[in-house]
Amino acid sequence: MIDLISSLPPDTRRLALAAIVVGLYVLLCAGIALKVALRKRKAAREEAALAAGAGEPVLVAFASQTGFAEELAMATAKALQAAGLPVRLRELAAVEPADLTGRALFIVSTTGEGDAPDNARRFIRDVMATEPDLSGLSYAVLALGDTTYAQYCAFGRSLDAWLARNGGSRLFDTVEVDDGEAAALRHWQSQLSVLTGSTDAPDWSRPAYGRWTLADRRLLNPGSAGEGAFHVRLEPLDGGLDWQAGDIVEIGPRNAVAEVADLLARLSLDAAAPVKADEAATLGETLSWRRLPHEDAAIKALAGTAPQALVDALPALPHREYSIASLPADGGVELIVRLMRRADGKPGLGSGWLVEHAPVGGEIAGRVRSNRSFHAPQNDRPMILIGAGTGLAGLRSHLKARQALGRKRNWLLFGERASAHDFFHRDELEAWVASGVLERLDLAFSRDQADKVYVQHRLRAAADEVRAWVAQGAAIYVCGSLEGMSREVHAVLAEILGAAALEDLADQGRYRRDVY
Repeated sequence: MIDLISSLPPDTRRLALAAIVVGLYVLLCAGIALKVALRKRKAAREEAALAAGAGEPVLVAFASQTGFAEELAMATAKALQAAGLPVRLRELAAVEPADLTGRALFIVSTTGEGDAPDNARRFIRDVMATEPDLSGLSYAVLALGDTTYAQYCAFGRSLDAWLARNGGSRLFDTVEVDDGEAAALRHWQSQLSVLTGSTDAPDWSRPAYGRWTLADRRLLNPGSAGEGAFHVRLEPLDGGLDWQAGDIVEIGPRNAVAEVADLLARLSLDAAAPVKADEAATLGETLSWRRLPHEDAAIKALAGTAPQALVDALPALPHREYSIASLPADGGVELIVRLMRRADGKPGLGSGWLVEHAPVGGEIAGRVRSNRSFHAPQNDRPMILIGAGTGLAGLRSHLKARQALGRKRNWLLFGERASAHDFFHRDELEAWVASGVLERLDLAFSRDQADKVYVQHRLRAAADEVRAWVAQGAAIYVCGSLEGMSREVHAVLAEILGAAALEDLADQGRYRRDVY
């Protein structure tokens, strides 16, 4: 071809070359158009698969802090699809007023003392602050909460009230779930069966716990004025290691052996008596994972109760959640657990089991759960990590992941009581500073001086640097107590960056919290 063109007269040669260039351009445009068309067709097929079924799609919207509400939303969407209904599954932050028509199911959690999840903030700010006409909406709410907190299911209740106040009509009453209570979840599923007309779906149940060994437990703060904080290591007995920085482990706690024995003695019951709970077992084994009565009057009221009736009367113990402080490459789940105490001075349920009652080398029931809202940025942007006390756990896993990837634009602000006793994982943090994994480490030990200094004070003092890092694309991750630390940190960040800018960072996924 080249020889043929070269043999042509100059004018003819130029025309031939021009014609070839035009032809190649047309082919290129056609190829691009075909590629775009194929991409659109694929997206349309995927959307059609999600919305397959007759009629207008049912909106399934979720707001989740630790991932459980998202799991239930996905299960709800699958149940609707299995019954032939089209579905739109969306994070609550992506829901607009125009979406609030037809039928909608909301699965939302409440965190701490009545707070909405972080990924609900945009909806609260931009949608719930308005008064749209929702007369064309039929809805239901699944509200997740924990009755140990005063403001039980507060966000689910406020969402339900707002929807009703603006004209929405309930498909059925709000279903409230106390700490993942199986009966309440089954009730939600039964309401879905009424909604879809499908009654053959299997009962929902929380995922079964795996078997773990309590491989190590050591006190991190000997001599501290506060309660003991422990480094706890769990190693799997029957499964692989699969999680990422920011994820959570759910622990199925057990009652102390002495507590079970005391109750059995007071009720004159035999620990070896056979009973049936989730499976056949002995009374003593089953009571190890049931809520036990602690007050004399409640125990006396059970006098004369038969073993099976006692088991049937006592609900299962709730799970407890902990931020994972390690990576799968470390060979096990590592936690930082502070001993908590009940009002009567006895150890708390989860912490008491992990740091006092469970023997090292003994078996722990647990499972790892994805916590997508606290996963790391996908790129090499800088990270500002802020935490106090046991909140170091969730930040430690991120720093380990950043170290493995060679990402060194990391700034940690950490607070505790006294540097002499409460500097958790001091050697590791100082080694990260020396090696450059931590570009900056700011510490706030509140009892090391006359005036108490907390992590939010260190943050305010570094306001200019915070603004500079954010301008360079930094993401801000906060882990620790919701009451006190995270509220104060949020207020200082809003002061430094501006409330609107902080909300914008949250919308971008650059401001994330794992708070409890």
